[in-house]
Amino acid sequence: MKTFGHWLTSPWRRTTLAALAGALPVLAFPAPALWWWAYLALVPWILLARSAPTGRRAAYDGWAGGFGFMLAMHHWLLPDLHVFTLVLAALLGGLWAPWGWLVRRFLAGAAQAPTRGRVLAALLVLPSAWLAVELVRSWQGLGGPWGVLGASQWQLAPALRLASVGGVWLLSFLVVAVNVAAAVLIALPSSRMPAVAGLAATAALASAAWAWAPRPGADGQTRIAVVQPGVIDGPDQRFDREEQLTRRLVGQDVDLIVWGESSVGYDLAERPDLARRVAGLARATGADVLVNVDARRSDRPGIYKSSILVGAGGPTGDRYDKMRLVPFGEYIPARSLLGWATSVGKAAGENRRRGTEQVLMGAGHGVRFGPMVCFETAFPDMSRHLVEKGADLLVGQSSTSSFQRSWAPAQHASLGALRAAETGRPFVHATLTGDSAVYDARGRRLGSWLGTDASTAAVYDVPLADGVTLYVRYGDWAVHAALLVLVAVGLAEGGRAVRLRRTAPAPLGPPARTVRESPARPGR
Repeated sequence: MKTFGHWLTSPWRRTTLAALAGALPVLAFPAPALWWWAYLALVPWILLARSAPTGRRAAYDGWAGGFGFMLAMHHWLLPDLHVFTLVLAALLGGLWAPWGWLVRRFLAGAAQAPTRGRVLAALLVLPSAWLAVELVRSWQGLGGPWGVLGASQWQLAPALRLASVGGVWLLSFLVVAVNVAAAVLIALPSSRMPAVAGLAATAALASAAWAWAPRPGADGQTRIAVVQPGVIDGPDQRFDREEQLTRRLVGQDVDLIVWGESSVGYDLAERPDLARRVAGLARATGADVLVNVDARRSDRPGIYKSSILVGAGGPTGDRYDKMRLVPFGEYIPARSLLGWATSVGKAAGENRRRGTEQVLMGAGHGVRFGPMVCFETAFPDMSRHLVEKGADLLVGQSSTSSFQRSWAPAQHASLGALRAAETGRPFVHATLTGDSAVYDARGRRLGSWLGTDASTAAVYDVPLADGVTLYVRYGDWAVHAALLVLVAVGLAEGGRAVRLRRTAPAPLGPPARTVRESPARPGR
């Protein structure tokens, strides 16, 4: 053990180990999808930060672990953004520096182990600090909430029930709390009772949510078709394939047909021939077709990504312009400063324009649905606001065609389970190239995913639901509670610093005079 401790005295070795420890939680997400690993994955990182010789070194451990986590979570961007992926990971990793400092502050002891009170506080403070990091990096300008720790639990029924209570944020809080308790059980045997109490409280909360949280009630059924053309070069060839697949749906009595993101490469007002072809599909199938246009608009300047509903008579007038754009993929923040990113990767050559509001559209039999585009499905607040507006169904149109042989398509498809469970509404995730997926109002998968090797049209019988989940009713209360905990910690730390200054011993006498100095003006 002493040999290992000596090995860690090298800053470079310690930083490397922290980065590797920070990368471990990624295995809990798809494609590996080892959901159980999330409850232990942070333990090595916590133990390392706890052992830091100083608070500054613990903050470095937090930064290095954050760098490893961000790089591993977004490793599939390397072929497109190249070195800029490392820059982004380094910048975002800094958000975990305060978290590393807090780990040492609450779980380390200079002369003796931390008290049970400090350990109990750690079970609240450290998950709250992690949640604050996730909140900050969830801002769309920093990449959005991709890889929120709680999202790793999308396959677990009890976790989905908890999501209906406090959203993915509550899941993140509890996963971190379990990791803190596990680290205490390993490193602080004398403080096992608080750790066991924390684990018991987590189990009790999950049990209470399972037993008493409102469940969505049955409210009929709708029939949705997803058209996934697969990897096809060129907008004309893609449109032809989508048209061919959609014609297979004739006679299947569907209520809505969903095409993926960027399924149409031309503005329909400038290409009325394409609009007529989609309208012909709507007449033949008896269902409106939701397409997604990625093109320069004819009625206003700029390029938009727009979900457009087309009926038997042509575009119905229902249109949603994507509001939250992917940094560097669809626009470059501060292009005058960061425009050089286009020279080292596949960053956006021209900024897309943003929409201004979310909208509801109508499908067959009076079903109201709310469309979202691409990584907007990662934002819990967007689906929650659509349900507040009256959505019966949530629809996400995505592409991920640039990341076919990576973990990105599976991870993106998994987010639909969380959005469904949070809101108590079914979710349709339709992509150009896979993975496409459909979930019921409890987050349970309906049918099988359409994988990245599929070029097909699939029909899903989707049970509708009514009722209001606690997350829709009370919103991001878990985040607000975490911020209150951190405010209380800040006030307590500030009061402690004041008390230390007041109790510091007074100097024994005035400073000695020298020829060139005076006590009033040192150095003068």
